[in-house]
Amino acid sequence: MGSSLDDPMMWGVLPFAYHWNPNSMRWSLGSYDIVFRNRFQTAFFNYGNTLPTHRLAHSPHGGLFQPTMTQCIRLLSDPHSGTALPSSDPLPSPSFPTSDPFSSATLTYTITGSDSYPAPSAYPVNRHSWIHIFPEGMTHQHPDRIMRYFKWGVARLILESEPCPDVLPIWIDGPQQVMNYERTWPRFVPRAGKDVSVRFGEVVDSEAVWGPLRERWRGLKERARRKRMLESGGELGGAATEVLGELQDDELKYGAEAQQLRIDVTLAVRNEVLKVRRASGLPDEDPKRALAETYREEGGKEAGRVEGMNMDGSATKPGL
Repeated sequence: MGSSLDDPMMWGVLPFAYHWNPNSMRWSLGSYDIVFRNRFQTAFFNYGNTLPTHRLAHSPHGGLFQPTMTQCIRLLSDPHSGTALPSSDPLPSPSFPTSDPFSSATLTYTITGSDSYPAPSAYPVNRHSWIHIFPEGMTHQHPDRIMRYFKWGVARLILESEPCPDVLPIWIDGPQQVMNYERTWPRFVPRAGKDVSVRFGEVVDSEAVWGPLRERWRGLKERARRKRMLESGGELGGAATEVLGELQDDELKYGAEAQQLRIDVTLAVRNEVLKVRRASGLPDEDPKRALAETYREEGGKEAGRVEGMNMDGSATKPGL
């Protein structure tokens, strides 16, 4: 169960030596309007392997297809996967040489068109990295330790990264007591003396769980490619090189089949986390809690209630 301390606190379980080598640390996502508000915060979180994420509720640049998601997909991918990266001077090989990151791809990227951030995926040393995300998309504290529905960003990471990334489910419990939303003054001080547990599950069997879902995704991409080529009057063999982490077809972005596939992937991810939750001794959740429709119908904010408190008794706050 979440709080604003989850990410910095949970990695205390790792050997201390890990924290001295940025290449061995996770990459993560942080809300632009919360943790990238000034130069100091931007530098701090950039050095902390955190990428800025815009939220649609606060920015027109948010959503599933913002450039930060492209960076995440490339960070998870093998630089020699055979899928091209953008380049002003394409090389014969679809991946850039490990000795010279300046010969392909760009070293920065923009989200709004006027900002600029380092592009970590441009450096081969950062590729095939690990990314830690909170699929709920916000910190969520429920008295029965029930999770919210998962958002679709995790589906893009699993479907579009090459090769398929390993997925390790984690269950965190206790930070909601350290930084409870209902705490009184001084609110900024974490509460000491609380028990915190970090439980790791087994690495998900990629072939059995993600294989059929990724096969459906490949089928959707092939159909979109054929349709695009036929509409342009070109030949099927002359399709443009696929660019890793970028979707050029609206059907792959917003089509009903693509959206349903992302729902299926997020439900599968949530089921894997539920296994770890169950192993901690907690009872099974109501399956309808996995659906966004349930939250809109039963758990949305009610007029007159305390900010952040929901009808189902939980408390939510946009994630860092």
